[in-house]
Amino acid sequence: QVQLVESGGGLVQAGGSLRLSCAASGRAVSTYAGGWFRQAPGKEREFVAAISWSGGSIYYADSVKGRFTISRDNAKNTVYLQMNSLKPEDTAVYYCAARKLIASTKGDEYAYWGQGTQVTVSS
Repeated sequence: QVQLVESGGGLVQAGGSLRLSCAASGRAVSTYAGGWFRQAPGKEREFVAAISWSGGSIYYADSVKGRFTISRDNAKNTVYLQMNSLKPEDTAVYYCAARKLIASTKGDEYAYWGQGTQVTVSS
């Protein structure tokens, strides 16, 4: 079993920055790939970014490329999402997710999920 806890959400003005953290606990968590997804009110969950267990493979949604950066610190069992140049359309609940080894852009392929953290970007 893997437990995930997100933190770092909040309210920020457009153009601002936030850094989300996803702390993982459980057996062999450093061998899990990490993903970030988001869900805005009335919309389906969408992929944001993903990183393999080694950090060697990274994927981004087109909507966040060049603005968001995913990274991980396996010594701290934590995956990060640095979000810069935030836009009102980035407003959503952000969820981190984990799956063994290989990163994926598909939420259905992740076995473990955090509880989510709210990000609100004001215009």
